[in-house]
Amino acid sequence: MAYFRAHIEMLDGYVPGEQPSERDVVKLNTNENPYPPSPRVLEAVHSITGEQLRRYPHPMGQAFRQAAADVLGVRPEMVICGNGMDDLLNMVVRAFSGPEARLVYPSPTYTLYAVLAAIEASLVTEVAFGPEYELPFDDLVAADGRVTFLCNPNSPSGTFVPVERVAELARKVRGVLVVDEAYVDFADENCMRLASELPNVLVLRTLSKGYSLAGMRFGYGVGSPELIEGLVKVKDSYNVDAISIAAATAAMRDQEYARGNWERVRSERERLTGELTGLGFSVLPSQSNFLLASIADPTAESLYESLKARKILVRYFKQPRLDGSLRITVGTPKENDALLAALRELV
Repeated sequence: MAYFRAHIEMLDGYVPGEQPSERDVVKLNTNENPYPPSPRVLEAVHSITGEQLRRYPHPMGQAFRQAAADVLGVRPEMVICGNGMDDLLNMVVRAFSGPEARLVYPSPTYTLYAVLAAIEASLVTEVAFGPEYELPFDDLVAADGRVTFLCNPNSPSGTFVPVERVAELARKVRGVLVVDEAYVDFADENCMRLASELPNVLVLRTLSKGYSLAGMRFGYGVGSPELIEGLVKVKDSYNVDAISIAAATAAMRDQEYARGNWERVRSERERLTGELTGLGFSVLPSQSNFLLASIADPTAESLYESLKARKILVRYFKQPRLDGSLRITVGTPKENDALLAALRELV
């Protein structure tokens, strides 16, 4: 007897990157920040009282909304909090898409988009990126989505679409343009101003990458008050807890610390790109905290397995356009050196 809806029975769920139990693994497969969060975050967590845990948190995470508004130069009512960005993506799909409303995105990109769309039985149009991950502008507009996702910088390529090009796309599409900026803290520019300038732009961000809070799960979105009000209708009543609100607020307030870590990652990204290129890899220009590195011989899959045997984890996607590549998170200098030393033996 089948208990689930037919399309759920047939669904292949999202497969997260491997989380090893061993502590001696060089973990470069899930794009975590290699550096710890701000000391202010730990202070905020330690200061949580029993009274705060006894009560429900603010349903909108107001302390964080104000902190984000102050840092980003927007109004608090333009900010919505989420239990990680995936929670916000889920809200967006539930609010805008479905069997009668098309969801559009360029591909290959973050694979969770397809899973969330399938859960809602949404109409979906995937539009192929160009050979060097150029934006398929005209095809995205022609697809006429109720909502269009653009991961920028894109995952897994790390490539970036210039802000003015994104603004042009937002003006052309009839629906909502959701700019997924999960990795934008490592980029040279961002699309945040478009959330204030254009009524159909929603910018989503996470504190998992730039602020080293992947274990805490906190994300936020910025858009017009009208867009935020609609998303509130489909969010869980208390989707962010008291501890995560305090931690995220402290992280957002400590911009100096965060920016220092971003610069360290950018520096290692450039070094790693040069070293991999010297080993014969083709590496796309990245504006994220990871690299997509392609190689023909040995195969990417065999390299992935060989690295794993040496307790070095990178990400391998066995799917068209990606099966000749490895996605490699930028780690600390020590972690990157361990990766490079292994690759010099294997390539």
